[in-house]
Amino acid sequence: MKTVIAIVILTFGSVGWSQTTRPASPTTRPAAGSPSVDDMFKQLLVPARPTPKPLDPAPNVSKTDISSSKAIAPNAPRVNLVREGTVVFDRRGRLHRMGDGQYEFSFESDGQAMKDPPMVVLPSLKLMDLENAIKISSRELRFSITGMATEYNGRNYILLDKAVVVTE
Repeated sequence: MKTVIAIVILTFGSVGWSQTTRPASPTTRPAAGSPSVDDMFKQLLVPARPTPKPLDPAPNVSKTDISSSKAIAPNAPRVNLVREGTVVFDRRGRLHRMGDGQYEFSFESDGQAMKDPPMVVLPSLKLMDLENAIKISSRELRFSITGMATEYNGRNYILLDKAVVVTE
């Protein structure tokens, strides 16, 4: 039995002894002609292709419509304003409050040109009547208005003469 153990130890011992797990000696160098470590790092830091040229900025184009002070699409057709003194007669639409507290009247389209810009409603007793009608109502109201159009700084305004709630 002792001989069997001795043979097993000698067999496995010779296999273990023949394997080298020691690191290479510090004097071992890369093969001649291969780049040095510094050269390899420099090569990694250089971009493989030139960096693309940055894009030129887009031209500074107005992003808001002068007549309505709202954002518009690029190259949108310019909406013509109504001439000062023109009487707007019996036109239907809706009244909306703008961010600055003023009211704006948006016309319903006639189905043809569909380029009626909204008009800012000038303060008056008629506007106060419309505000009260909106406060009392539980739904959005449509109005039929008549008034005089004015123009100031590329924007149309309307001074109301008549305003009536339109019932369906």
